[in-house]
Amino acid sequence: MSRVCTICGKGPMVGNTVSHSIQRSSRRFLPNLHTVQVEMNGRVQRIRVCGKCLKKLKATA
Repeated sequence: MSRVCTICGKGPMVGNTVSHSIQRSSRRFLPNLHTVQVEMNGRVQRIRVCGKCLKKLKATA
């Protein structure tokens, strides 16, 4: 299963870890995903949603 939000499409991003001596090494920033059950087209489905979209869903529900 991919680490992508089904609503907004947010996925892993890349950046650098910077140590105290300013050496850089690659790292990944993973999205804050949650598995939620949502009723879509009259059926209950499990989708993976990022934290920002989860707040939007709860505000509209």
